[in-house]
Amino acid sequence: MEDPDLLVGRSTFTDNDRSPGVLHAVFVRSTFAHARLTGIELDEAKAAPGVVGVFTAADFADLTVPPFAALNPRIERGALTGDVARYVGDPVALVVAETRAQAVDAAELVYADFEPLPVAADMEAALEEEASLQFPVLGSNIAGSRKSDDIGEDPWEGAAHVVRARFENQRVASSPMEPHVILVRPGEHAGADHDLEVTLGTQHPHQARDILAGFAGLDPARVRVVAPHVGGAFGGKAGATTEHCAVVAAARALGAPVKWAETRSEAMISMQSRGQVQYAEMGLDAEGRILGVRLRLVGDAGAYGGFGGGFVLGLTHMMTSGAYAVPRLTYAGIAALTNTAPTGAFRGAGRPEAAALIERLMDVAAAETGLAPEEIRRRNFIARDEFPFTTVTGATYDVADFDLALDEALRVAGVDELRAEQAERRRRNDPRQLGIGISTYIEITGFGGSEFASVELDEEGRATVKAGTSAHGQGHATSYSMIVADRLGLPMDRIDFIQSDTAQVRSGGGTGGSRSLQLGGSAVSRAAEKVLARAREIAARLLEAGVEDIEPGGAGLAVRGVPEASVGWAEIAAAAAAEGTPLHEFDDFTAGAATFPFGAHVAVVEVDVETGFVTPLRMVMVDDCGRVLNPLLVRGQQHGGALQGMSQALWEHFQYDTEGTPLTSTFADYAIPTAADAIYYDALNTETPTQLNPLGAKGIGESATIGSTPAVQNAVVDAVSHLGVRHIDLPCTPERVWRAVEAARAGTLPDLWRDPPAAFDRIPFDSEGASVSQSAEV
Repeated sequence: MEDPDLLVGRSTFTDNDRSPGVLHAVFVRSTFAHARLTGIELDEAKAAPGVVGVFTAADFADLTVPPFAALNPRIERGALTGDVARYVGDPVALVVAETRAQAVDAAELVYADFEPLPVAADMEAALEEEASLQFPVLGSNIAGSRKSDDIGEDPWEGAAHVVRARFENQRVASSPMEPHVILVRPGEHAGADHDLEVTLGTQHPHQARDILAGFAGLDPARVRVVAPHVGGAFGGKAGATTEHCAVVAAARALGAPVKWAETRSEAMISMQSRGQVQYAEMGLDAEGRILGVRLRLVGDAGAYGGFGGGFVLGLTHMMTSGAYAVPRLTYAGIAALTNTAPTGAFRGAGRPEAAALIERLMDVAAAETGLAPEEIRRRNFIARDEFPFTTVTGATYDVADFDLALDEALRVAGVDELRAEQAERRRRNDPRQLGIGISTYIEITGFGGSEFASVELDEEGRATVKAGTSAHGQGHATSYSMIVADRLGLPMDRIDFIQSDTAQVRSGGGTGGSRSLQLGGSAVSRAAEKVLARAREIAARLLEAGVEDIEPGGAGLAVRGVPEASVGWAEIAAAAAAEGTPLHEFDDFTAGAATFPFGAHVAVVEVDVETGFVTPLRMVMVDDCGRVLNPLLVRGQQHGGALQGMSQALWEHFQYDTEGTPLTSTFADYAIPTAADAIYYDALNTETPTQLNPLGAKGIGESATIGSTPAVQNAVVDAVSHLGVRHIDLPCTPERVWRAVEAARAGTLPDLWRDPPAAFDRIPFDSEGASVSQSAEV
């Protein structure tokens, strides 16, 4: 349903708006990672051609930006920085001019004086007692923490094997095709019904409205947010950002429409995620069964307590036991403030980090016990008859069948034949070694909650569907129209779909956490069923038949067994309107609990041991998202997710130097994959419907990303394990692989373990009131 507009160029994105009279904004940003702003000179910029306004923090001093998710309520942020810049890119001024070119030129005439301060760019270094503090009021760079009450004890007794390892889950940039773009129309430019009209590329129009209204001190009902087509998001366009708020303030101050569109370098800074250091220990008995796990994790929040750092307090913590029956877990997590860009969400948002941790740990344990990677997993799987299953972290898995997914992935991949080829390459000392990597994952989607939808039939016999979710590539128009077509018997081309407009859609939770079909789709389904129930009553009266005998048929409803006795949807809708109540029903579907998709991935790679270069050869994905509504949409999510997960395993890494200067802020130096880097994917599905929604559906948008990263990483390590290599941190770049191989040959491989930061000893136990981020669970 969406494709024709996108394919022929009829689609409209925020930056396509070329309305006359729209002004253009450009930010002036700090070039220091940590510095006191001692002065700022604006006169030349104000006098530049076309400039209509130059703003600093002083102009918006009484305005505080409401965060999308608060990691620490004591950390507040204004729309512009007026005292201390806390990362390279921190906005210190905003220039508004008649054209973008004029705004760019004028921004170069703003002179800011900075007094450099010590920098803490590394998350572990930021936890040292002598580290420079971002917010001295906190007393440390710990934005939040959680700690089990028995962290000082070994979580296992009498273990035959204990494995320990330190893993890094690197920071990445979300890199959607479209950067952040916003167009703000204030006052009379917004129309009579609103004080503010905002066109915005966002995943959450209603939450963006609430954030912007709260920032501006307006009633949310007087603010309209419209998200047109959005060129990708992947978590990077959650709600509304600090820069969006600054543009709103500027537009209201000037009383004129203002648009801001990021450059690619700005987008690389504004949309970052991941970033964890994971200290993991596992005890196993002589048969390779898990006795207990101890984890100590640091999450990089970046500056201002970016909520992505809080995943170690919420979603990563929740999912750390993965697909396995872990009887005991001791856990500590710290969200660390650093002088780098604030972190947010990226496809999976805390769950990929958990899967990467437990799946690497399982492979390390397999090597220690001498078991095959698939065998150690099978011995520790939660059995099919144990669901619903509550884990040691309190997550209640609804239903899964891990053996089914793993067996299918191994069969399709032909793992026995691959291992025979691997053995032959090793025998002949081939410079190109084969690696086979396995991962078995489970993730959380939907997160309970509720979603709105409505279905209305008009007197032309067309259906209009409205939903509070907000698609940006997921295919909601198609999937929701399929549901209505199925329930009402309407052709797809007689269905219109409205979303992403707070003036037309009453409420909505937007799109994130793979929630849309199971919540929004269920609401659409139930609204359509309400329409059908009422329509059957009307048709029964018109056809003089019993309601129980009316069913969809022809171009409307018909009497069962008498198809010629029918009435069209247009006539039914007209009759409903004549009765004074249009044929219009809505539904707020509430899910009592989250759902848990699962699956198994097998990755095959080739590693050149002389150069360290990794060539991915094959990826077999068996993902279970419950009932599959549209196989084409599911495969699209699997393919896109797998490439992003593989990319984190092999290429992507947003890096800073020790002074907090970004080193990879353009596509010239940030290794994002192209279509040429993609490979063929065997995208398969098992179907294990959930009982938690009427569709039986779970999420699929993030599953392949979660499963593919550890599968590829395990494959790379497997390719060189015969040389003595036991681990390579993400991303497995040629340099890292080559260095690991050379160190193995020289007998100088570093130990997998080192002592965690001393800060873990200083954080309080949960029972003592530790700062545990609740928003990180969302």
